[in-house]
Amino acid sequence: MRSLETSATAPITAEHRRRGPAPAVGLLLAAHPAPSAAVTAVVAALAAASGRSGAGTVLIAAAVLTGQLSVGWSNDLIDAARDVAATRLDKPLATGTVSARTVAIAAGCALAACVPLSLANGWQAGSAHLTGVAAAWGYNLGAKRTVWSWLPYAVAFGLLPAFVTLSLPDARWPHWWAWTGAALLGVGAHAANVLPDIDDDLAANIRGLPQRGGRRGARALAAAAPAAGSAVLILGPAGPVGIPARAGLAATCALSLTVALWPAGRSRAPFLICLGLAAADVALLLLRGARLM
Repeated sequence: MRSLETSATAPITAEHRRRGPAPAVGLLLAAHPAPSAAVTAVVAALAAASGRSGAGTVLIAAAVLTGQLSVGWSNDLIDAARDVAATRLDKPLATGTVSARTVAIAAGCALAACVPLSLANGWQAGSAHLTGVAAAWGYNLGAKRTVWSWLPYAVAFGLLPAFVTLSLPDARWPHWWAWTGAALLGVGAHAANVLPDIDDDLAANIRGLPQRGGRRGARALAAAAPAAGSAVLILGPAGPVGIPARAGLAATCALSLTVALWPAGRSRAPFLICLGLAAADVALLLLRGARLM
């Protein structure tokens, strides 16, 4: 099979469909499993470190996972026609591996489950999380075509620490550095996620903030925002910043630079690196003994 780059104008044939994964696997792939799992794991780690019980941590993880799955499935469903036109052989809906009806039902069920799971953590925490999920759906439904494409990512990521702290017995909003750093990481993840598809996006008249800056501008944003977010998360908490934290900051900045220098292509590695940065920042926060509120 030819690569995505060399088959960009070729139709998706019956042969492509036969070679695709099984429908159940295709449904899983349409949910963007890697970022869904990564975001869920990071938030669960924050919840456990903040004092949630084992059952409470599982409840938070379930809410985050269902929200992430609903966003992933809705993204592929809304973009199905564009993915067919761009010959996206990595998209199960575009190759016919899984039907639009199946993905729509899955997205609806995930969203329906996300609402009670989120509110089971308390109405304040649940409202914060559902606001973030709504922002992500808003991105899929049209915000990504505008100069404000970064805002849903900033809101959705920025509210994740609040979901954790508002679910605790002494429910409070997190420190400024927690939601600011998380929001910056979200903006960086947005730019990194757009990088592989910039040419297709511009051809489809999708002109979000990274697309308007072109590949060079998107790379700059994909590097600068996560680096700034890491700096805020590591340097923001009160207390001395030891050598391990400084070394961690240097390492996260180096990873941000890797995102900017990643070779052009369809690889989602830059986006996954940004999610890895979030995990690294959480680990550094825990090593410092910093608390979200």
